Amino acid sequence: MRLFKHYILFLSGVAVSVLLSITYSRVQRTLTPTPTPTFAMHARNTYTVWHTAENRRALDLSQKVRVLCWVMTQPQHLESRTQHVRDTWGKRCNIILYMSSKESDFPTVGLNVSEGRSQLYWKTIRAFQHIHKHHLDDADWFLKADDDTFVVLENLRYGLSKHNTEEPLFFGRRFTPFVKQGYMSGGAGYVLSKEALRRFVKGFAEGLCTHNTELEDTGLGQCMETMKVRTGDSRDVMRRQTFHPYPPDYYLPRQLPRRRPWYLLYEHYNPVEVRRRCFRVNQYTKQLLP
Repeated sequence: MRLFKHYILFLSGVAVSVLLSITYSRVQRTLTPTPTPTFAMHARNTYTVWHTAENRRALDLSQKVRVLCWVMTQPQHLESRTQHVRDTWGKRCNIILYMSSKESDFPTVGLNVSEGRSQLYWKTIRAFQHIHKHHLDDADWFLKADDDTFVVLENLRYGLSKHNTEEPLFFGRRFTPFVKQGYMSGGAGYVLSKEALRRFVKGFAEGLCTHNTELEDTGLGQCMETMKVRTGDSRDVMRRQTFHPYPPDYYLPRQLPRRRPWYLLYEHYNPVEVRRRCFRVNQYTKQLLP
């Protein structure tokens, strides 16, 4: 009986302590005025302010790092592919041109070449010659992309902002074989500095570069090496690739250690496959269609 009384007294003391704490807390809130915050510390507002700052930075870079985008397309792809480029990421380029075999009111620039994989390098040569003649001073960097590619221009500009467009540089997904210094994958897209564009056009004008292959990216890489245009490192600060020549499902699934798959055989940098789930994609370009 005595033990039971002690137990009841203990529980009563705990209950009284809790009630006193609650009462004291309410009195303090009543007596202390709540300050009006100069910034609403809410997750939504925090994101909005951060997002607004990022937008301002992106807008500033769009004026300082001018990118001309040219998209390699063809008449039968205008509705199925190219119009989606125009409606999405194409709007973020300072200038965008759609290069095709025929001129149209899409609008496309007619390059007077035939269609087909065997004509890709000719189309590339003619496109850069057209840009050099008509738009050399309208941009600082010159991006080539296919009509099945998505480009995050804000990330691209940020990466390019660290480099001088008057130096002979080009960036992309660097592949190893066929060219001593390597070349940039055509499927992932690539970017030429203004000086690189000058040298590429000069190479054909002076006969130093020739159309000696049907492989667009290899041919361009060979001309760049001849004209002493250096390959730039387009990986981010964590050494992750930012240009992707294949669809996302080639890269995003978690992988156990394995032999290098066929689509990573040409890599210049030793590839490190993801062994954990990806929460953020930090990239400039990715091909959307197989």
